[in-house]
Amino acid sequence: MATGTRRDPAPAFNFSVALTAAKSKTGPGAGTVALSTAGTRSYAGFSEVTGLEMTMAVESYDAGGVNDATLKFPSRVRWSNITLKRGIVGRRDQQGDSDLWTRFNSYLEGRGERRDGLITLLSTDGAPVHVWSFRNAIPARWEGPGLNAGRSAVAVETLEIAHEGIRREDAGGALGTAVGAVVDAIF
Repeated sequence: MATGTRRDPAPAFNFSVALTAAKSKTGPGAGTVALSTAGTRSYAGFSEVTGLEMTMAVESYDAGGVNDATLKFPSRVRWSNITLKRGIVGRRDQQGDSDLWTRFNSYLEGRGERRDGLITLLSTDGAPVHVWSFRNAIPARWEGPGLNAGRSAVAVETLEIAHEGIRREDAGGALGTAVGAVVDAIF
């Protein structure tokens, strides 16, 4: 009996998030995003990413003469907002302003720009396992930390971003090499 290579599930704690200016209303190919962010220096990391989710609406149709079933047809796809959480750091660092509040507030002042991005699940040795790209993201909600003098917890801020679609990309080849060079960058 031949034994194969065991493939364990990837751990969910090792990931990177990279965002860049949106290229167009239809969004760039993921290779464009990955190559344009390759070599980005880290100045903020996220401790949690949620919202990699999509739902397809299903339309029901009661066909005449078909009394034992209701026909089902695919309809519009909707994507959940992506939520990014991180511990609050100083307002400014060597790379510039890394405050999520400032990013959100720029939209309130009419200066905000859409972002395309990549979320990369990494293996324990740092190699890309899966890559999800999204396009034309805008901040939808910012939440400050819960402050409690009775607990010794990290102050965490949350940024929820709305976008126009998620794609799962190939983690191998040129994209995987470019993504491997990407370090966390903030929205």
